[in-house]
Amino acid sequence: MKIGFIGLGIMGTPMAKNLLGAGHELVVYDRSEEKMGEVVKAGARGAASSREVAEKCRLVITMVPNSPHVKAAVLGKDGVLEGAKAGDILIDMSSIAPLASQEVYKACREKGVRMIDAPVSGGEPKAIDGTLSIMVGGDRETFDEVYDVLMVMGGSAVYCGDSGAGNMTKLANQIIVAVNIAAVSEAFMLASKAGVDPEKVFDAIRGGLAGSTVMEAKVPKILGRDFSPGFRIDLHIKDLNNAIETGHGVGAPLFLTTQVQEMLERLHFDGCGSDDHSAIVKYYEKLCGSEI
Repeated sequence: MKIGFIGLGIMGTPMAKNLLGAGHELVVYDRSEEKMGEVVKAGARGAASSREVAEKCRLVITMVPNSPHVKAAVLGKDGVLEGAKAGDILIDMSSIAPLASQEVYKACREKGVRMIDAPVSGGEPKAIDGTLSIMVGGDRETFDEVYDVLMVMGGSAVYCGDSGAGNMTKLANQIIVAVNIAAVSEAFMLASKAGVDPEKVFDAIRGGLAGSTVMEAKVPKILGRDFSPGFRIDLHIKDLNNAIETGHGVGAPLFLTTQVQEMLERLHFDGCGSDDHSAIVKYYEKLCGSEI
């Protein structure tokens, strides 16, 4: 199948390469010629704009940072909708505000373009090995039609409901991940300050109720002082901002989310915005004046 792919960042590049590896023909676009060149070298064809991608492909995937970027890529000048035709499909795999996703969905529908929102979880490692968790909102029939394409990039793809439901599910995911990392950081700092070996704590509790995918992925990074980004703090700030804004809109209290967001904002101010979100531990380390 010929597929268009727009947005070749930390996540988009390995996702696009997995599609190539599965035998799909790709037409790609990114504002960075260097990023686009990497995927072109892997076998894709480059395009000069999002519009050109849509002109050449009946199925287009977008994977860009936030709501304004999706709107620009799809609704803006030389955007997807300027090149798309009735019956085409847009899969937006970006993590954006649900209301923004619904706005783009409505604009697509007015032109006869079918759209689903399909944000992902798993970070760069799971993007590389093609085992992302994909959460989908939009028309069920469209989801069913592109399911096999999604499963090239994911270990699971779950239909969550109407337009925006995928992004609402992603916000719930991001709240749980952020609060979990903060809890892990707080607990391991307690053990460290009390003189208990954090490695032993990890080994003792990982198989019990406190064990989690977050703990398995992030504690080794914390203990190894490896804060290379699998998912950057600045991107998690973006997601939690969207969650808090959505919470205000629907009347859902997000006390823990807001508290962790303040930690992330402080870390951004301290120059850690490009660190992996496991660097939440640095917030506790700064308060305590010692490293785990």
